[in-house]
Amino acid sequence: MLKSLTLLWALIIGLSTSVFAGSLNLSSEDISQGEFMSKAQEFNGFGCTGGDISPQLKWSDAPEGTKSFAITAYDPDAPTGSGWWHWQLVNIPSNVTELASGAGSTKKELAPKGSMQIENDYGSRGFGGACPPPGHGIHHYRYTVHALSVEKLALPENASGALAGYMINANTIETSTIESLYKRD
Repeated sequence: MLKSLTLLWALIIGLSTSVFAGSLNLSSEDISQGEFMSKAQEFNGFGCTGGDISPQLKWSDAPEGTKSFAITAYDPDAPTGSGWWHWQLVNIPSNVTELASGAGSTKKELAPKGSMQIENDYGSRGFGGACPPPGHGIHHYRYTVHALSVEKLALPENASGALAGYMINANTIETSTIESLYKRD
């Protein structure tokens, strides 16, 4: 009996560690899980005066079958009824595993070759930083890397954030998220 329990326990431990082995991991030098973002990630406009700089992001341990990546930055707390898309970068080649700080700028050309910046909810392509309404409390900004099963999402040049989100989710194998915070008093 003891031998059977020991064998069962070893099997359970082995299975549980193999489930997590190779799990997609997202990290950043600029933002942290559950921590407030700096003024560098605040939007510059709509009454906000930040640097409007997308954070550095790095990911590892992509799952088998990954053919490309997408990055999204989303605020579910925006008082819109549908949240706020701050950034969607799609068609990132599978050999890319890091974005430099500022890669969300369409003026600096730091985004990976072949990738596509989707128009954000501010009405411009690329990254648009945090700018919650003053006194609205803490907002949660979800920066997510998506490992995708296709090399290129079939999106029109003027794709909406909702359409891009649909196509990303329809082709996602695995995700990893850093949820950072921001508020304006």
